[in-house]
Amino acid sequence: MKAKGTVLKYGDNVDTDVIIPARYLNSFDAKELASHAMVDIDPTFVQRVKPGDIMVAGKNFGCGSSREHAPLCLKTAGVSCVIAKSFARIFYRNAINIGFAILECEQAAQDIEEGNQVEIDFDSGIITNITKNRQYQATPFPPFLQKMIAENGLVNYVNHQKENDNA
Repeated sequence: MKAKGTVLKYGDNVDTDVIIPARYLNSFDAKELASHAMVDIDPTFVQRVKPGDIMVAGKNFGCGSSREHAPLCLKTAGVSCVIAKSFARIFYRNAINIGFAILECEQAAQDIEEGNQVEIDFDSGIITNITKNRQYQATPFPPFLQKMIAENGLVNYVNHQKENDNA
């Protein structure tokens, strides 16, 4: 499994309340939520993000409330993966549950810059900064996690497994 895209770069402590501000939580539509993603810290995010783009950030990405909408908001906006020095535990869990790829890699998070072209090989954990011709090693995704992402989350993955068991 691979991802390739242009980098949108952010700093430390990107809070879930910033990813999707509370004033927009009255919508249950993922596209509506995504149309307001990052508006308080990056008013141009929604216009700039393209399907497949990769977010890179510092430490403690997804901190703050346990806002489950935050990973869904980014995924629906088009972000294929987030690379950060570290993630808040609740964001990590929520992202994996919906099949949203996230990787911890301190060296990549520090070195990759806004606008760089990056490719990620989830099988090997290798992150390639095409722009700078550099590679970084993250922990590879185990096969079951890749399947969860391919199935669009935990619920779909479990249902698919049950279908296969009953076949």
